Amino acid sequence: MTAGRVAHATLKGPSVVKEIVIGFTLGLGAGLLWKMHHWNEQRRVRAFYDMLEKGEISVVVAEE
Repeated sequence: MTAGRVAHATLKGPSVVKEIVIGFTLGLGAGLLWKMHHWNEQRRVRAFYDMLEKGEISVVVAEE
């Protein structure tokens, strides 16, 4: 019995274009998540100052 040939994947060097695309995609995704975090923080701060201006909340402790 003779063994048949098995097709193996040939190893190649790194693909520069592929690495640039992967890096760009990861950077864009991380930047988007960071931006979404800041938009959320900005919305919370704006809501706080709106409520403060309307008198709904106060930063001074009420005396009893």
